[in-house]
Amino acid sequence: MNDYAGQHEVISENMTSQITTDLARFVQELKQERKSNFHDGRKAQQHMETCWKQLESSKRRFERDCKEADRAQQYFEKMDADINVTKADVEKARQQAQIRHQMAEDSKADYSSSLQKFNQEQHEYYHTHIPSIFQKIQEMEERRIVRIGESMKTYAEVDRQVIPIIGKCLDGIVKAAEAINQKSDSQLVIEAYKSGFEPPGDIEFEDYTQPMKRTVSDNSLSNSRGDGKPELKFGGKSKGKLWPFIKKNKSPKQQKEPLSHRFNEFMISKPKIHCFRSLKRGGATPEDFSNLPPEQRRKKLQQKVDELNKEIQKEMDQRDAITKMKDVYLKNPQMGDPASLDHKLTEVSQNIEKLRLEAQKFEAWLAEVEGRLPARGEQARRQSGMYDGQGAPTANSCAQDRESSPDGSYTEERSQENEVKVLATDFDDEFDDEEPLPAIGTCKALYTFEGQNEGTISVIEGEILYVIEEDKGDGWTRIRRNEDEEGYVPTSYVEVYLDKNAKGAKTYI
Repeated sequence: MNDYAGQHEVISENMTSQITTDLARFVQELKQERKSNFHDGRKAQQHMETCWKQLESSKRRFERDCKEADRAQQYFEKMDADINVTKADVEKARQQAQIRHQMAEDSKADYSSSLQKFNQEQHEYYHTHIPSIFQKIQEMEERRIVRIGESMKTYAEVDRQVIPIIGKCLDGIVKAAEAINQKSDSQLVIEAYKSGFEPPGDIEFEDYTQPMKRTVSDNSLSNSRGDGKPELKFGGKSKGKLWPFIKKNKSPKQQKEPLSHRFNEFMISKPKIHCFRSLKRGGATPEDFSNLPPEQRRKKLQQKVDELNKEIQKEMDQRDAITKMKDVYLKNPQMGDPASLDHKLTEVSQNIEKLRLEAQKFEAWLAEVEGRLPARGEQARRQSGMYDGQGAPTANSCAQDRESSPDGSYTEERSQENEVKVLATDFDDEFDDEEPLPAIGTCKALYTFEGQNEGTISVIEGEILYVIEEDKGDGWTRIRRNEDEEGYVPTSYVEVYLDKNAKGAKTYI
């Protein structure tokens, strides 16, 4: 599956380098060219509007001058026919009529020239400028179509190069699927998570008719008030293990057994299943979170490294406090014995060393995910540089940190603080479900998606679901259908509606 996913990453990288980058640049060039063509079209249209206004103006002036010339001619004829008008007035009217006729002739020539110019501009506009602009736009679209076709051919070539490898990966997946042995897998789960408790023996008959003190057998399930040993052996937790599927009573009146008994039983028991949800989802979550998408895996590993660094800093602060207290005891023996703190100081130093080894392991996985896995020497120097100025912890091997227990398992030495936490934990809640993440919005499935890989979930087109984690840039969004069904789906398959008060990265749709 990893090889199969890797080939798709190769396709994505080749498409980005050979297709997407060139297409983005080509689209920008097309936008600029389209903008320039539209600008030329608007400029030609504005020029035609200006010519039309000039034509209308010359036409109105010609009309006005013609009317004025006609009125002047009528006035001259009237004056000429009137015998009471002097000859000077008649001559003046005749001159005025001639001037008006000349102005009309000039306006006529100007109107004729403007009309001829407008017709010529209009002919060029509709037969030269506009066809040229539309031709440029058509050629631009044709180039775009050709470029898209070339990009499709390039994609086909990129995909064809990895098809043989993908075929081998699919053959390997089929071979691995056919090699699954459900019997051996279930047996491995049983061996890893079995409780280790022996079934109880038969309960002996207690005869109350005999006038003697009745006795209770060692194999009895009842808790005897007179004898404390059977109560230690079968009380509380071990009794519950006889019926592992019985409903737990969480009433406040439930009697709790002594914490020391719980702790002893916890220290000698083997690891148990902490959550049935992990089995329901296809097995326990790997320690390196390899079942998650790359970005989600990096986030989980980074969170684990930060938690370990905080624990290391906490242990180092505790070691410094113990060291200061020991110095006080050395200066003032009456306040306490300095030797009484040596064991605690050694224990804290061992915890620091174990936490550092754990942090180095998760840092190596994190560096592998980020593609910058350093050499062991550099990693060790970087880890040691984080706590520069602190005393060197006491080095002990894993064998020294573990003690043998009666059932053949081992227990790790713990600090007093961790011991108190273990004592305060209610071990009956080990099968409880994890606290679900809060919903930050809703989403609608745009397409049907078959979630066949681990960590994914199937959705149906049009289905409404809850969003509990946004896309972090890796193309996956985490959603929930109900309390028991959640997983990742491709972001492009859903339309996300986030709450206004929800915080997160930008969702890519």
